[in-house]
Amino acid sequence: MLVSDFDFDLPEKLIALHPAEPRDSARLLVVDPVHGLSDHHIPDLLWLLKDGDVLVVNDTRVLPAELKGIRVRGENRATVSFNLHKRVDAHTWRAFARPAKRLALLDELELGNGQTDALKARVAGRGETGEMTLEFELGGAELDEAIKSHGAMPLPPYIGAKRKAEERDNVDYQTVYAAEDGAVAAPTAGLHFTDALLQQLSDKGVTIERVTLHVGAGTFLPMKVEDTDDHVMHSEWGEIDAATVERILAKKEAGGRVVAVGTTSLRLLETASRASGTLSPFIGDTDIFITPGFKFRTVDALMTNFHLPKSTLFMLVSAFAGMATMKAAYQHAIDDGYRFYSYGDSSLLLRAEHPGGEG
Repeated sequence: MLVSDFDFDLPEKLIALHPAEPRDSARLLVVDPVHGLSDHHIPDLLWLLKDGDVLVVNDTRVLPAELKGIRVRGENRATVSFNLHKRVDAHTWRAFARPAKRLALLDELELGNGQTDALKARVAGRGETGEMTLEFELGGAELDEAIKSHGAMPLPPYIGAKRKAEERDNVDYQTVYAAEDGAVAAPTAGLHFTDALLQQLSDKGVTIERVTLHVGAGTFLPMKVEDTDDHVMHSEWGEIDAATVERILAKKEAGGRVVAVGTTSLRLLETASRASGTLSPFIGDTDIFITPGFKFRTVDALMTNFHLPKSTLFMLVSAFAGMATMKAAYQHAIDDGYRFYSYGDSSLLLRAEHPGGEG
């Protein structure tokens, strides 16, 4: 399919620079391929979801993965900055560098906030489009803690280009159930939940299950091809354990719906369902690319924010609910002043049944 098929005009004023306050006061557009569109707010999930449904959330925790510092080359110094986007091993991360032209293989780096000892690393590899492989002196949990001390919250580029990071972003850009360090971008559909709302849903009979997918900065990269068949999807690490799989399948077999909170949860659930045709335990990288024609095996409903034109995520929601349905839904959202992207409003999509095989 052509990438241009997924384009639409979005007024810049609809890009949210801060979240709704409180976070569960955001709007919620329900998209039903059979019954059409209806306008709600996040607390309406208390009656939109049913006793027996299972809500699958992504419990990844965003690391403050924007690191600034200096490149050291003999007596020469140059300021550089990095956005970490994927862990390679205990000591190594891939990162996008700015400006990449200032960096060469084996350059030494001193990164930090200037208030504590610098975090030392070196350039161990160079890729395309400003991507670098950074090898740190520290490793494992010790490196994670150092990144937290030295780094800043990596706001999405469409927010970071309009304002500086603020202290409140450290809370706003993290879900209330975040637990597993490793993401460099938030699973933003989950930003709408509060502890109180989750408890109310649980009391109603909605089961909350946790999976982990460490969201990478590659989720923000624009598509540079004209045909979706030519796109190379970024990979992200995820895990669903056997006990979680067993509980989800039990609910589904009893007639409950599997409701993925965010495209990250959906991508992991569908990745873990591909090999056998049913949900199975999974651990490892996924680069699943979902476009119209994909056969969904596990997820029945998807809660997700509003995405960028021509993005892989708009392609995913078009595959899930139907392209015509989603174009109509987005036009409705634009006309009605819904707020877009990471800090914006949300939607609840019900799955459309599609003939054909996987995309």
